[in-house]
Amino acid sequence: MSNSKNKWLIPLAFTNIYVIWGITFLAISFGLKGFPPFILSGLRFLVAGMLMIGYLLSKGEKANSLINWKKNAVTGILILTGGTGLVAWGEQYVTASEAAIAIATGPFWFIAIDKKNWKYYFSDKFIPIGLVIGFVGLVLFLKGSVNSNAHAAADGNLRITAFIILGLSSIAWVLGSLYSKKNPASQSTFMNIAQQLIVAGLASFLIAFFRKEWSGFSVSEVPLQAWFGVLFLIFFGSIIAYLSYIWLLSVKPAALVSTHTYINPIVTVIAGWIVANQSINGGQLYGLFVILLGVLLTNVTKYFRLSKRSKVKIRRVRRFFNRAGRRYQPI
Repeated sequence: MSNSKNKWLIPLAFTNIYVIWGITFLAISFGLKGFPPFILSGLRFLVAGMLMIGYLLSKGEKANSLINWKKNAVTGILILTGGTGLVAWGEQYVTASEAAIAIATGPFWFIAIDKKNWKYYFSDKFIPIGLVIGFVGLVLFLKGSVNSNAHAAADGNLRITAFIILGLSSIAWVLGSLYSKKNPASQSTFMNIAQQLIVAGLASFLIAFFRKEWSGFSVSEVPLQAWFGVLFLIFFGSIIAYLSYIWLLSVKPAALVSTHTYINPIVTVIAGWIVANQSINGGQLYGLFVILLGVLLTNVTKYFRLSKRSKVKIRRVRRFFNRAGRRYQPI
């Protein structure tokens, strides 16, 4: 029963992180039509976290460890407030498609920051080659973006600043991920996520206060499409897709789960074109493919090893059944 359930859940979970996280960039752009960026992020995280922790507490799970709250606070502020909140700020000046492509450089930052594993990374010839190709792709993409008129209201300097901020958001996500890996909280993954969301939401509201986003903001003036964006971000982006991602990491190799990095920008571009008439120019499109090629090369050895291991396991299973068949042949 468990196996058949997993077979059904695995493709569903992959669909969630491929499609939902791709559409999330577009949902943020809709939310920004009525909410300032950090109010939008705070509302999305806090509501999602409160719903999750309320459910877990009703099931009898405890949330009274200050140490766990502290660890999840650091992770939540880095990954969610910094990693995702800065995306909302950046999308004031760039399109959803451009933001998704800029975030696709995340794996490069992971390799650059994870100094402990540099020896392993750079012993693989494909990784430095992928890094160089990805950097070239990023330059091509930024060149095409600065010349783009997709955001007529934003001048070139603001757009460049937005892309820098999006790069910082990737770095914050990586730092939070590395911290979480080295400092795991001693409770369920669901409770960790709930606490991360709650702290990230409060931190986002605090930033909104210092940025004076609350002054002049009126809930009654928020258009319907912005509310639809927020609801999508709460239930699909912050709960369903995030939980799918964490669950997949527990049942599938991380290298396989990370393939969402390649798919999300493509989904965003397609969704932006269909729903919001967003488009990217030839230079941006060319840069996108070069970036994705670089990301693929930095991980190609891991995928090859995973495939090789799978084939070895299959051969072992076949040999086992072949021996068993010969041993118990009818006389």
